[in-house]
Amino acid sequence: MTSTSDNLGRIILIENDYGNRILFTDYLEHCGYSVLPLVDGMELLEILEKVQPSLLMLNLKLSGIDGFSIIETLRRHDTWYSLPILVVSGYTLQADKQKAYDLGADAYLVKPVLPSDLRLAVEQLLRSR
Repeated sequence: MTSTSDNLGRIILIENDYGNRILFTDYLEHCGYSVLPLVDGMELLEILEKVQPSLLMLNLKLSGIDGFSIIETLRRHDTWYSLPILVVSGYTLQADKQKAYDLGADAYLVKPVLPSDLRLAVEQLLRSR
């Protein structure tokens, strides 16, 4: 993460797919955001304290702890309950989307994601913060 990007926002990205992790990280950094890519959410609470992100972007299908559990944990946490959460997932069923929203996700994009849609979602969530 570079300090020149910090002014637009710090994003923690949790994505288990290597290709998507690189693609999303490169694109968001190109847009001027600081991105910390993670493979899973096992150490998320510890990392949150160090990074102080503006946004969490995550996949729902993760190893260890899934995205639904991460959302639920953050919404119950004293410090991170209001952190904007953007879900980017291959789960297309309305029930999965609704569960994510019910647990506290702020936005939900279905893969494959157009870069313009990703950027717009990130901008809107950071603006509403």
